[in-house]
Amino acid sequence: MKKQTIGLLFGGCSGEHEVSIVSARAIAGALTAAGNAEKYHLIPFYIQKDGLWCGQQIAQEILHSGKPLQITNSSTATLASKRWQFPAEVAQVDVWFPILHGPNGEDGTVQGLLKLMQVPFVGSGVLGSAVGMDKIAMKQIFAQAGLPQVKYIAVTRSQIWSNPCIYSKLCDQIEATLSYPCFVKPANLGSSVGISKVRNRHQLETALDNAATYDRRLIVEAGVVAREVECAVLGNDQPKASVVGEITYQSDFYDYETKYTTGKADLIIPALLPPAMTERIRELALQAFRAIDASGLARVDFFYIESTQEVFINEINTLPGFTATSMYPELWKESGLSFVELVDQLVQLALERHDAIKLNPEIAE
Repeated sequence: MKKQTIGLLFGGCSGEHEVSIVSARAIAGALTAAGNAEKYHLIPFYIQKDGLWCGQQIAQEILHSGKPLQITNSSTATLASKRWQFPAEVAQVDVWFPILHGPNGEDGTVQGLLKLMQVPFVGSGVLGSAVGMDKIAMKQIFAQAGLPQVKYIAVTRSQIWSNPCIYSKLCDQIEATLSYPCFVKPANLGSSVGISKVRNRHQLETALDNAATYDRRLIVEAGVVAREVECAVLGNDQPKASVVGEITYQSDFYDYETKYTTGKADLIIPALLPPAMTERIRELALQAFRAIDASGLARVDFFYIESTQEVFINEINTLPGFTATSMYPELWKESGLSFVELVDQLVQLALERHDAIKLNPEIAE
């Protein structure tokens, strides 16, 4: 049986570049482990922070070191001429495994490129990826699907960096609708980048100005006192939900430092919840997955208010962190699926979805 060549695509033009490298190292290990090594041939591809694609030799060096490539100063003309020159090994790829976190990776951009290549790829397509990345579009679709959410207000950069009268009225509206505490978030960033928890007008104004430097679309959400629980989803048209896990931490909220500093957060798997609540969260995770037309994988995050037995969906992440100890693979491990088996299933799901898409004669090869 001929091995299938897997193109592992990592790095990327986002603030989560380093996280992508860590995830890619874990996936590369799974693809070359016993059970998968007999089926797959791995070719890694590394995207520099400036957007240049690097072939197998450099990509292997990055996987080995675990550190980003130090970029030398290149002229604008040089970058323009090389940015869309793909390594020759691209032509050998049978299935793409993109593990690019954040903008320009899990927001539908790379997915559109891979779709044009007419080669199967792991994860959601253009629509699911784009909606899963944009918190405003995501919440609008969740609302249409009848999924419970906390109150929020969508904001644009132009409203913040406008004349003082408009900005003041915006802050008044946020205070009247959401009160304090509330959270200010860029709409299109992951890993809690640019997020602030605010408790008064001065903090709100500072947080809005800061978030506007990251994105032209922002969201302000009401704060709730709740437990933070998560559920992993795996599949295409007939997805499955994992056990439910809980994140606990001592910091004020689950920010970037807390997420990626060892010992700052604990994962409790399975979460200690009433059985009926566990099943409700699992069902809501599947509804969210279907609502945005996700495929392959996703992690769905929730707020659980114990005193009122309420649960609110926070967000869906279509390319969650994928280290061997990340929440997504850990949830599946507790559900009976090893890391190596999980990676194999994701490749098979990519092939399944590609075959289904080819049934449409307008987009068949």
